[in-house]
Amino acid sequence: MLAFILGCLLFALGIGVSLALHEAGHLLTAKWFGMKVRRYYVGFGPRIWSFRRGETEYGIKALPIGGFCEIAGMTTLDEVTPDESPRAMWRYKVWKRTVVMAAGAFVHFIFGFLVLYLMAVTMGLPNIGNEPVVRSADKCAVSSDRVSLEQLPCGPNDPAPARDAGMRPGDVIVAIDGTEINTWTQVREELADKRGNTPVVVERGDRELTLTVNVVPVQRPAPDAVPGNQDNEVVMAGALGATQQSMFEYGPIAGIGGATEFTGTMFVNVYEGLKRFPERIPKVVEAIFGGERAPDTPVSVVGASIIGGDAVEQGLWEVFLLLLVMFNFFIGVFNLLPLLPMDGGHIAVLWYERVRDWIRRLRGLGPRGPADYTKLTGVTLVLIAIGGSIMLLTVTADIVNPIRLE
Repeated sequence: MLAFILGCLLFALGIGVSLALHEAGHLLTAKWFGMKVRRYYVGFGPRIWSFRRGETEYGIKALPIGGFCEIAGMTTLDEVTPDESPRAMWRYKVWKRTVVMAAGAFVHFIFGFLVLYLMAVTMGLPNIGNEPVVRSADKCAVSSDRVSLEQLPCGPNDPAPARDAGMRPGDVIVAIDGTEINTWTQVREELADKRGNTPVVVERGDRELTLTVNVVPVQRPAPDAVPGNQDNEVVMAGALGATQQSMFEYGPIAGIGGATEFTGTMFVNVYEGLKRFPERIPKVVEAIFGGERAPDTPVSVVGASIIGGDAVEQGLWEVFLLLLVMFNFFIGVFNLLPLLPMDGGHIAVLWYERVRDWIRRLRGLGPRGPADYTKLTGVTLVLIAIGGSIMLLTVTADIVNPIRLE
């Protein structure tokens, strides 16, 4: 229980730190361009401690959730003092204001990439794409999951198809009996009805080799088996006697490429998650009123912290770190959406002004001046209300019916 509580607190702290770094991204880029930064605070609520360095006040507030960076003149509607006016943010070029606005989101991307790189060169990165890479050609094909091979050693006459065929660690299975293979799931599905000598094409380095594997039948849980259920139906299925590579390890240099590729995969997952986000909200409501909580429903920081606590309690630090990275990527991408009050909304207004004035110049007209943010107040309030409602729903679901790691 202590490990679970520690995991929850660590995850919440990780999110709090990343949100504070988000605001630090705004702070550093604004100061770099010479804009006037009034205040930078970590947290919200009552002030606990602060100090002033130069023209900026730095401090900590009571609620360690995020923070804020107050830049003078973020829009033309902001009041500025006469001494602040020359360095008001709205006076700077559009590209500089864009950099400052986008810096917060990019800090999340940098933070996530650094965590992935450290994982790559220490514990390794998980095979999130379910790639058909061989970790080992086992001493025998067992009629159970991989763990039982340690619990029940192979006998001297037990068949070892992959090993006998010459399969090696690192081989990538690309085809079985003429069928193209892209995932380890396809390996299992394609082998299910196979028996005896079967051609298996593997990629080894820059070569492709065809191995003849004597596929043997073993007992396996049925495809619709429920994990942990002792009453699952058992079926006979063909087996290679090989284990999938679940983690990819990298050196300091190769880790850069590995983390970059993994980052791309996670961005695709974030994009897919955002597309399906609206259709998952009804499932959250159902979960609040006693329905089964689907593992792919949205979670709040509360729910993510609970999952993080479970991961630490079970020693699954890679799950903890990947969840932290995914949360950072999601926050970064979501923050760049062209909707107020997110940073992406402010960036969209900036470039609307730029494009509008460019079109006016083509027509021989002068600049029209800053866009009137007050006209967007209604839309902004609606979006804030929707966002607040979704946050309330997810927090409630995470309290009454949280997603847990089994």
